[in-house]
Amino acid sequence: MSTHRYADYDDDYENDYQDAGDADVLEERPRRGAAHVVSALGGLVLTPVALGLLSWGGLRQQQLIQATLSTNRDPLGIALLAGGAILLLIIAALGALSATGPILGGLIYGVLPGVAAMAVPEWGFRLVNLMPKSDIAYGVMDFLFIGGLLGVGFLLVGSGLANALVRRRREA
Repeated sequence: MSTHRYADYDDDYENDYQDAGDADVLEERPRRGAAHVVSALGGLVLTPVALGLLSWGGLRQQQLIQATLSTNRDPLGIALLAGGAILLLIIAALGALSATGPILGGLIYGVLPGVAAMAVPEWGFRLVNLMPKSDIAYGVMDFLFIGGLLGVGFLLVGSGLANALVRRRREA
C-alpha cells in the first residue's frame, strides 16, 4: 500500500492533460516584417516631403494674397498644396500595411517639433535653422508656429492607431 495521500484515488491525474499531438494547433500569424519596413520607410521619407510641399504651397498662397490684397490664385502654390495633401493621404493609407509608418512620420515630423516649438519657441527656431534657407524653410517655420505641424502629426498618429485597432479586431 502506498503512503501517498492521493494513491487511493482511481483517477489518474497525469492523464488529464491532452497529448501534444491531440491539441489544436493554433494557426501561426503571418510574418509582417516586410509590411512594417515598407510602411516605416514610407512614413519617414514621404512625411517630410509632404509637409514641405504643404508649407511651401501655403507660403506662396499667403504671400500672393497678402502682397496684392487680391484673390488671385497661384497655380504652382495650389499644385504644391495638392501634392502635399496627396502624399499625406498615401502615408495614411500605408497604415493599411502597418501602423508604423503614419505613427513614426507623425511623431517625428509633426508632434515632436510642434510640442517643442510650443514649449520652448527657441527650439522651433533652432529646428528651422537646421534647414537650408529657402521658401520651404520659411513655409515650415510658419506652419510650425501656427500649429500646423502639430495638427498634421496628431492626425497621422491617430490614423496609424486607428488602423492598428481595426487590424486587431479583424484578427481576433
